[in-house]
Amino acid sequence: MASAIEQLFAPPRRIAAEAVRQHVEQAAFLWAQRDSWSQEEPPDETVIGEIAQRVEVNLDGLRIAGAAAWPAAERQLDDFPDKGEFFVAGWMAIEQGDATRVDQVVAAAKQVDERRGLVGALAWHQPPKIGHLVRDWLVAPDPFKRYLAVGACLEHGVDPRQSLARLVNDPDAPTRAFALRLAGRLKRADLAREMASALEAEDDIVRLWAGWALAEIGTGDLARVELRKAAVAGGADALIALRAAIKAGPEKDVRAWMGGLMKSAATAPLAVRGIGMLGDRSILPWLIERMKEPHVAVPASAAFLELFPEAREDTKLYTVDPAELGRDFTKFFEDDVVIVAIPDRVEEWQALSRGRKI
Repeated sequence: MASAIEQLFAPPRRIAAEAVRQHVEQAAFLWAQRDSWSQEEPPDETVIGEIAQRVEVNLDGLRIAGAAAWPAAERQLDDFPDKGEFFVAGWMAIEQGDATRVDQVVAAAKQVDERRGLVGALAWHQPPKIGHLVRDWLVAPDPFKRYLAVGACLEHGVDPRQSLARLVNDPDAPTRAFALRLAGRLKRADLAREMASALEAEDDIVRLWAGWALAEIGTGDLARVELRKAAVAGGADALIALRAAIKAGPEKDVRAWMGGLMKSAATAPLAVRGIGMLGDRSILPWLIERMKEPHVAVPASAAFLELFPEAREDTKLYTVDPAELGRDFTKFFEDDVVIVAIPDRVEEWQALSRGRKI
């Protein structure tokens, strides 16, 4: 180990600019890819974990480069102000303890309303590293910072205690929705009244997460109508609403509701996907039949994976080319990029699995 004197007179560390640029680009790309995979229904935890390891390898390179990595990070952020690039810039600013950089990155993210990358950066660091930021931002006048702080608490499972009672009534809709989601995850039954009140909010996102939170604390009967309405309405959060509606129960009533959804071509995909959320593996023969119908093949494939996650290991069960399943599939999907199960192969897999008692 070099002495203090040797370190003092050592030549400055040389940084390979091209290598640093590649670390920035790869970390941004891989984290964004991981984030997208995490939003799949159901998510593939194995793939997510593998990508996380690759992200960490590139972040190690940025740790070594230190402040010398900023020119590459700034250029990347200027050229592509997306969630992956904000993740890298936010992570670096926090890692280096650079308060000025943190403020600059937050301001830039606010300007383009990009939130996921910064929440991801806060999530990647351990709570002691970000604690001072979260405490300050929870009471910040800027709703964007309050949102980030709630997001950090959500990612780390931290309870802001009394602050949460205020945040579930936040005047900013995204922050309020995020706070309701946190309250549900933490099973804060003491906030049930606030959750129920939020069902009357003007913003769809607030009503959705209020219902979700009520389902999480076991009082989903209050939110059943709102959750089912949100599920049928479609949109990015439809499956979140569907899962919460199923959890709200009761199961007999849920099955009857999904039976009604099956009667319409518009809502049948939702019902097929919901079947997989019930956890009943005996439904597989019925799902195999649905895999043969183009308009519900995708949700049937997803339901299959949810019920039988071990089937992910057998890649021969799926195809990204619907044309393999016939002319009707080609016509229905046209140029869409989808992953669908191959019914005959799934049936064979089921027969083989019976001997293994899956």
